[in-house]
Amino acid sequence: MKKIFITLILILAGVQSFAFSMGQKDTLTKIKKDGYFTVGLDDTFAPMGFRGENGDIVGFDIDLAKETAKRMGVQVKFKPCDWDGIIFELRSKKIDMVWNGMTITKDRKKQIGFSKSYFSGEQIIITKSGSDIKGISDLAGKTVGLQMGSSSYFALEKNKVYSSIKNVRKYGTNVEALLDLEAGRTQAIVIDSMVGRYYITKKERKEKRDIFSIVNEPLAIEYTGIGIRKEDTTLIAEIDKVIDEMQEDGTYKKIYEKWFGRRS
Repeated sequence: MKKIFITLILILAGVQSFAFSMGQKDTLTKIKKDGYFTVGLDDTFAPMGFRGENGDIVGFDIDLAKETAKRMGVQVKFKPCDWDGIIFELRSKKIDMVWNGMTITKDRKKQIGFSKSYFSGEQIIITKSGSDIKGISDLAGKTVGLQMGSSSYFALEKNKVYSSIKNVRKYGTNVEALLDLEAGRTQAIVIDSMVGRYYITKKERKEKRDIFSIVNEPLAIEYTGIGIRKEDTTLIAEIDKVIDEMQEDGTYKKIYEKWFGRRS
């Protein structure tokens, strides 16, 4: 009996140790314990997440993340990252999620998990006003710019025109790509429509002149999600639940209209 009793104690201790270990590894549990989660982002990606006039990080995704944290009973911290290395930052646990207009792709799904899609958009081609580029096929023989590691690159790479492009220039940010286009160092750029349209409108209103044109043929229609480590299934489920609640009670619509205006 004594041996059986000792064995039962050891088994119970092992179960408790395993449960404690699993609890420590569960990111949602850790977030609730620490009182915050950390979001990685490219802080030049307007209007999803960028620096406002006073230097604070603002944007559509920022408002969604703050509201989500509030409903979870925690705070949110934002960590600017190089977009080209942001998946490494997530997988190495330096951040808890990527909430920054991240397109859900097959390649990314091999490396990380995703929440449900909460936003859809397009990959568009922007040229200087008056350009002879009127469609995707006109990129042949041209120098095209885009952000490193972005879904813009993957969309262009998968298109049949890719092999006939003269040169693809990769930039750290979309802003740099737009500046080089304006300066004439590229003939076109590929960019997320949400970002491209925002910057075009902002710049042309300020300068009161036509500077850019959007080619009336998108490269791809894409769906956006929140990047989370694959093993963090409880965190993914929690984020999905909160986003669903915001869409049902009208909070998502309110935040959407703040940044993009009324839906047609």
